[in-house]
Amino acid sequence: MSELTPLELEVGQLIIDTLNLEDIAVADIQAEAPLFRDGLGLDSIDALELALAITRQYGFQLRSDDENNARIFSSLRALAAHIAAHRVK
Repeated sequence: MSELTPLELEVGQLIIDTLNLEDIAVADIQAEAPLFRDGLGLDSIDALELALAITRQYGFQLRSDDENNARIFSSLRALAAHIAAHRVK
């Protein structure tokens, strides 16, 4: 299991704070584990809330009709990489 990068730690904390995941610590989230279903067990409502939080935090919009959403939200590592590539500096 690889260690989380600083951005992955930040995004992991954003997920926890946004979705009120009180029983989960950032260290409990594996970088490559699925965020939905088997992993953290997130659902489509969680994805919408998370997308809004990412827009506020990082200054770019995740669209619900983006054909890449399954890949973008596939894991903490994928989500952090997408944020790194698109956030407003």
